[in-house]
Amino acid sequence: MAVLIFIVVLVVLIVVHELGHFFAAKAAGMKVEEFGIGYPPRAMTIAKKGDTEYTLNWLPFGGFVKIFGEDESEETHGEKSRSFVSKPRIVQAGVLVAGIAMNLLFAWVLLSLTLALGVPRALSPEEAALAPDAQLIIANVLPGSPAEEAGLMRGDVLVGATHGTDSFTDADSAAFTTFIAAQGEEPVTLSIERNGEAMELSATPKQGVAPSDPERYALGVGVGTVGTVPVSVMEAPIEGAKITWEVTKQTAVGLLGFFGSVFTLTADLSQVSGPVGIAGAVGSASETGFASLLSLTAIISVNLALINLLPIPALDGGRLLFVAIEAIIRRPIPKGVAAAVNTAGFLFLILLMFVITASDIFKIVGT
Repeated sequence: MAVLIFIVVLVVLIVVHELGHFFAAKAAGMKVEEFGIGYPPRAMTIAKKGDTEYTLNWLPFGGFVKIFGEDESEETHGEKSRSFVSKPRIVQAGVLVAGIAMNLLFAWVLLSLTLALGVPRALSPEEAALAPDAQLIIANVLPGSPAEEAGLMRGDVLVGATHGTDSFTDADSAAFTTFIAAQGEEPVTLSIERNGEAMELSATPKQGVAPSDPERYALGVGVGTVGTVPVSVMEAPIEGAKITWEVTKQTAVGLLGFFGSVFTLTADLSQVSGPVGIAGAVGSASETGFASLLSLTAIISVNLALINLLPIPALDGGRLLFVAIEAIIRRPIPKGVAAAVNTAGFLFLILLMFVITASDIFKIVGT
C-alpha cells in the first residue's frame, strides 16, 4: 500500500509540475502537441482539443508535456512562430520556470489546507491550552547531560515527572523547567513514551548544565509542546505562505550543502532519502492521517521544485542555463555540445539516484 500511495503522490506532483509548463506555453502562444499522464508507450488518447492530445500512458511514474519545436532540429512546417525556440529567451525561461513555480504554489495550497484541517505542530502556550492532544516532546538532548546519561532521546514524549509527593503532568515546557529546577540535586522519575512504548527513567538535575542559567538545576533537555489546533480558513493561507517560505529556504540550504558535498566527495548519504526511503515515509505519513500525508507531500513538492532549479543538464535548471548562455552569446548552443552535456547530466543524475537508492536499501537491511 505504501508503494501505491507513493506512486500516486509522485504522479500528482509531476503532473502539477508539467501543468505549469503547459499553462505557460499556452499563454505564450506556443503549440502544445501532447499532455501525457504517465510515460510512453501510450495506453489511450483521453481527448484531443485543438492542437493538443491528452493521453494516458503505460508507465505510471509521472507525466510530460510535449511543446512544439523544443529544439532547432525539429521540422516546423510553416509554424515556426508557434515553436518553443522561436520565442524570445525571456519567454522560454518563463515556460521553464513555470513548472517550478507550480510545485511551490501547490505546496502552499497543501500546507494551507493542512493547517485548516489541523495537524500536530509546535504550539505556543496560548495555543497549547486549546489543544486537547497537547504533548510535551523532547526536542534535543545536550551531550554529557544528566538527560543523556539517563537515556532520554530526541522525540520522546514526556508524559509526566515525579519526585516524592511532587508530580508534573502538564504539557507546558516552562512549567516543566520550573518543576525540575525546584527539585534540586535529587533524582526525578520521568514517565515517557518512545515509539508507542511506555517507559520510566530516572535522572538527577545538576547545576551548570544550562549555559544560559548555570545556577539553575537542569536535566539538559530542550522540550516543546506539540498538538493539533486547526487554523481558521482566513488565516490558513497566510500561515501556509509563511511555512512554505521557511521550508523552501531550509530545503535550498540543505540541497546546496548536499550537492556541494557531492562534488567534494564528502556527502553523508545517511542524511538523504531516495525513492525507497521516501516511499516508506509516505506510507508512514498516510498511516498517521490525511493531514500528515498532505504536509509530507507539500515538502516533497518543494524539494522537487528546487531540485529542478539546479543548473544540471536534463533538469529545468540546466535548460535555463542553456537559455541564459544563448541569450548572452546571441546564438544557439551547438547541437552536439548540448546533446553531450545533457547526456552527461542525465548519467550523473542516474548514478546519484542509484547510489542514494542503494543507501536506502542498506539502511533498511541494517535495521
